[in-house]
Amino acid sequence: MKRIFNLLAAALLMATSLHAQDTAQLTVEGRKNSASQQTKPYVIMISIDGFRYDYAEKYNAQNLLRLSGQGVRATAMQPSFPTLTFPNHYTLATGMYPAHHGLVDNHFYDRKRDAIYKVGNREAVEDGTWYGGVPLWVLAEKQQLVSASYFWVGSESAIQNIRPTYYFKYQEKTGIDQRIQTVVNWLQLPVEQRPHLITFYFPEVDHMGHRYGPESDSVKNAVQFVDAAIGRMQEAVNKLNLPVNFVIVSDHGMARVDTERTLSLPDSPALKPLRIVSSNEKIMLYGNNEAEIRAGYDFLKQHENHYTVYLKKEAPERWHYGQEDVYNRIGDIVVLAEANYAFDSPAKKMYPGHHGFDNNLTEMNAIFMAWGPAFRPNTRIATFENIHVYPLVARILGLDITQPIDGKLEVLEPVLNQ
Repeated sequence: MKRIFNLLAAALLMATSLHAQDTAQLTVEGRKNSASQQTKPYVIMISIDGFRYDYAEKYNAQNLLRLSGQGVRATAMQPSFPTLTFPNHYTLATGMYPAHHGLVDNHFYDRKRDAIYKVGNREAVEDGTWYGGVPLWVLAEKQQLVSASYFWVGSESAIQNIRPTYYFKYQEKTGIDQRIQTVVNWLQLPVEQRPHLITFYFPEVDHMGHRYGPESDSVKNAVQFVDAAIGRMQEAVNKLNLPVNFVIVSDHGMARVDTERTLSLPDSPALKPLRIVSSNEKIMLYGNNEAEIRAGYDFLKQHENHYTVYLKKEAPERWHYGQEDVYNRIGDIVVLAEANYAFDSPAKKMYPGHHGFDNNLTEMNAIFMAWGPAFRPNTRIATFENIHVYPLVARILGLDITQPIDGKLEVLEPVLNQ
């Protein structure tokens, strides 16, 4: 009996230790703000995954409405195509379209590597060689401005051999109050160690949107939860009397789909030679030669059924996608579901909430809100593309953009106090 007790105690100790490792802050030692950077303002950039453009009013997000009402608010922010989490978070971090920064989907094939990138594959997610562009935290650290990340796509990876000075491996075990306190603690560090760029991420609204649909009480409750948390963060940060600017974004919206009449690709020998990489809203097919690609395309085009089939090179130009595939990671054939339809996934249950559709659909639109000393008060702006957030944040922090990006400062520069 005593031996069993000792084994149980050892197992509990190991589990506790593993939990602590999973949730522990990771720090890159030896970093500090240069003397000139210590006087720069601060930016806390918060992403609320799946927060649709209309959720704040729809579900009465009082803090977000009040704070953005005092600062800057866009009618909406248009995500890049495809309207998925990883591509758009990394677009926000780099100012580049997905076809230019390399994260062309949540799940894709790379011919050169002969390897798959998938959001659930930790080895790929933490491998910095998958990621192009210069994320904001890499830009900052290269210019001796300390950064921190409580989650953001790419922040766990050594992109150009650089991570944020303070960062976490992604997990959903840590309570929100502890996460807020971590942000406060960062801002109370000595000036040479204090991060001026902080990224922060909320998954809850997206989770509930997928599981229950955008019109559900569960989404309303998640919106209220995030809104209350941001209110508490703002209140705690205010007490520090620092020039902190908040930039609130989301990666995409959410739409309800028909869970009974799901889609599937018809079977055909023409598809057998092709590598098929599937998701609920978009399927990409990769061929070995032009004959295979053409045969697969012709067959699928003849059988379109609530989805549209494109040759990669003929995808709509406004997507900045197929013809601009810098890393050759986009399928030779792209199959996109119509709004309110989704492809069946035999491996998992079909939930009612989805995104990943054409970024021209209003329901895919995201949010942009901002406030703080850098921003003009009581300012309303029209819908704009999310590529433009990067040069805005770089300008606030006084960072020099070191390589070409798609975003343009002049789009959002008018919202800044000159």
